Amino acid sequence: MQVALVAGETSGDLLAGLLLDGLQQRWPGLQSVGIGGPQMAQRGFAAWWPHDKLAVHGFGWEVLRRYREIVGIRNQLKARLLQNHPDVFIGVDAPDFNLDLEAALRARGIKTVHFVCPSIWAWRAERIEKIKRSVDHVLCIFPFEPDLLAQHGIAATYVGHPLANVIPMRPDQL
Repeated sequence: MQVALVAGETSGDLLAGLLLDGLQQRWPGLQSVGIGGPQMAQRGFAAWWPHDKLAVHGFGWEVLRRYREIVGIRNQLKARLLQNHPDVFIGVDAPDFNLDLEAALRARGIKTVHFVCPSIWAWRAERIEKIKRSVDHVLCIFPFEPDLLAQHGIAATYVGHPLANVIPMRPDQL
């Protein structure tokens, strides 16, 4: 089984690394490729581009300066994925990068999953239609999100936050 993933920032790399742990337990021999960082690489992930190529901070000149580079990476990635046709594509957070890519892949018959529901319940609720067009399934970290997505005909599963199993709950040390 081959899974393609995009984690466009350090937090996504951490989440994707933990997700890969679970996927590899279920499918030994799993191959994973795409855009990621060191946490994913530790799990045998083959990074075609490092995740820091997508990292943009702020809303100013850096975004404008890097726009062509980032769009170019997305276009090259899309072409490579359409050629290789992985069994599933998983976009990890980074909805501004991943949702358009997921829509293009889904339109060409590649199953798409988005891990970490975009926070439509907090802001930019209009993205719900884009999510519906782009993904086959959403993996949610908050328990109320699957019901919210189901109201719009989007398949979703609550998986919890992977860090909840990593970070010890120590309220006495707050």
